[in-house]
Amino acid sequence: MKEGSALYVGSVVHRRMRPRKHALRYRVFWLLLDIDTMKEVAACNLLLSLNRFNLFSVHEKDYGDRSGQPLRPQVEAAMRKAGIEPDGGRILLLTMPRVLGYGFNPLSVYFCYRRNGELAAILYEVSNTFGQRHSYVLPVEAGDSIVRQSIPKRFYVSPFMDMDLSYAFRVVCPDDTIAVSIRCEDREGAILIASLVGTRKSLSNAALLSAFVTHPLLTLKVIAGIHWEAFFLWIKGIGLRKRPPPPEQPLTTA
Repeated sequence: MKEGSALYVGSVVHRRMRPRKHALRYRVFWLLLDIDTMKEVAACNLLLSLNRFNLFSVHEKDYGDRSGQPLRPQVEAAMRKAGIEPDGGRILLLTMPRVLGYGFNPLSVYFCYRRNGELAAILYEVSNTFGQRHSYVLPVEAGDSIVRQSIPKRFYVSPFMDMDLSYAFRVVCPDDTIAVSIRCEDREGAILIASLVGTRKSLSNAALLSAFVTHPLLTLKVIAGIHWEAFFLWIKGIGLRKRPPPPEQPLTTA
C-alpha cells in the first residue's frame, strides 16, 4: 500500500435492477486524507484548506458527530463499540472536499489500520439529503486483499428503497486504485448496486487545479445527480417510501 494522502479521480455508478432498470454514472474525485496530518497536508497545498474557505476545503464539523472535535477519538470510539480495539494505527478518510465552500458527501469511508499496517476495520459514514447521518463499522479479516462485508440496512437514504434490506460491501483498499461497491439486496437478490472507482494521483496544487477544471462544481453536481435520478425513478413508476425516524443510535455494528 502506498503511503500518505492522495487524490483519486474516477466515477460513481448506480445500477438499479428491480422493479425497473435504471442506471446513472458521473465523474467525481475524492481526497484520501490521514486524519492525523490533515493540517500539514492543507498547509502544503495553496488550493486546499482545513476548517476554512478555499477553492477546496475539508471541515472537521462535516464529519462524525458534527461537533468539529478531532476525528480520531470519534472513530476509535466507534471501533470499540464494534468490539475492535484500536492500537493507534493510521486512519485514512476517503471523502469529497467542499468546493468553494459547498459540500455534500453521500458516503465517506474511514480505513482504520493497525500499527503493523494491517487493516482492522472500515467505517462507512452515510448521509442522506434530509440532513441525517448514520455510520456502519465492520471488522476486517487479516490478510484480505479484497474486503467483503455485509450488514443490515438501518438508515433511510433513498425514498425509492425499502428499509428491510441489507448491504453487501466489496472494497479494494487504497493503493494505485480504489474501489467501493455496495450491493443493496433483499431476499430475492440485488435491487441496487452502487460503486465508486478511482485512480490515484499525487495531492498537489497542479492535480487539484486540474480536478477543478475537469470536475467543476463537484458537490453541486452530486446533489443534482441524486435529484435527477429520483425524477427518472418517479416517472418510471417507482413509488415513494415514507421516511421513518432515524435510528436511536448513530452507529450500527456487525
